[in-house]
Amino acid sequence: MGKGSARALALALAVLLACSDVAVVTAQDTERIEGSAGDVLEDNPVGRLKVYIYDLPSKYNKKLLKKDPRCLNHMFAAEIFMHRFLLSSVVRTFNPEEADWFYTPVYTTCDLTPSGLPLPFKSPRMMRSAIQLIATNWPYWNRSEGADHFFVTPHDFGACFHYQEEKAIGRGILPLLQRATLVQTFGQKNHVCLKDGSITIPPFAPPQKMQTHLIPADTPRSIFVYFRGLFYDTGNDPEGGYYARGARASVWENFKNNPLFDISTDHPPTYYEDMQRSVFCLCPLGWAPWSPRLVEAVVFGCIPVIIADDIVLPFADAIPWEDIGVFVAEEDVPRLDSILTSIPTDVILRKQRLLANPSMKQAMLFPQPAQPGDAFHQILNGLARKLPHGDNVFLKPGERILNWTAGPPGDLKPW
Repeated sequence: MGKGSARALALALAVLLACSDVAVVTAQDTERIEGSAGDVLEDNPVGRLKVYIYDLPSKYNKKLLKKDPRCLNHMFAAEIFMHRFLLSSVVRTFNPEEADWFYTPVYTTCDLTPSGLPLPFKSPRMMRSAIQLIATNWPYWNRSEGADHFFVTPHDFGACFHYQEEKAIGRGILPLLQRATLVQTFGQKNHVCLKDGSITIPPFAPPQKMQTHLIPADTPRSIFVYFRGLFYDTGNDPEGGYYARGARASVWENFKNNPLFDISTDHPPTYYEDMQRSVFCLCPLGWAPWSPRLVEAVVFGCIPVIIADDIVLPFADAIPWEDIGVFVAEEDVPRLDSILTSIPTDVILRKQRLLANPSMKQAMLFPQPAQPGDAFHQILNGLARKLPHGDNVFLKPGERILNWTAGPPGDLKPW
């Protein structure tokens, strides 16, 4: 072992020892989020907006779920649980004339392969069909061309509806959604698949399942760096380098034999417990910048190491990501060990105290039933902060902005 490696190992052991000594970073030893972020996180949207839900034929939502109940458990399931939440929410109005926002419940990710991966290829036609329906049967779409409507689009690249970035960029956002507010997991600065005014949300991670894997809060964090997942996607990227822009491959090649790094493609039954025993959890990009690891890391108090250049993180106005996480540029992955071992212990401990704040964890989850401050309410807060609508929302009589014939020819086929 070289001098540099020995020093890094010594520093990491010192951090692990310090974290073990203060392992009881629980609700009694948390730190409130200071400033505007803390205030936003604790906002109550009730009474600040009213939402009208379009009553669509079940082929757009419930029939899809009945055909394949697996849709309830994958990381795109926020579109289903948001619909369920709104159906019984106090912000729902049955009078569209008093609505601030209109919601169209379309389960565009509930078309799965045998292995459980969503197929995005029918999604544009499904969404287009639903918009044609509401534009024909109700007057509210046409008066604004969707500017007072919101859609949940939790695909890898949102309303670009493709899991590969190059093809998603080529497609662009579905033209009919150009004026709507998109509630989506994808977020990356200066990207064609993220339009201004979108609300970036966490992916779905099963709250009840995570709850059953909680271990005592005073369990020492004996793992310095933890990661489980793919490093290469040989099926979709046989030549390598395109998947995760090479960042995951770099993690493996540089640190597969490093004693500070517990990394593997294996997904053990103790995955959730292991995260609770770890100081740092790697959250690298995959095909898209985001993944459920962000949610899991926050919920389990493991400092997220975010490796995804220009990522736009969920509820960034409410969650102080710079304070709770560590950002590593993709090109700096080979220096990951020195970056993490050089973080002062007091900085690590403060991040852990912030992560122990229950409101931080709640904001990342879609629990059933809903709870105050959860991801459902953070979405409503985001919509409420957009009110009142500006003068440019409603069109003049006869005015049209959207082009109904724009987009790839395949998207124009009936669904």
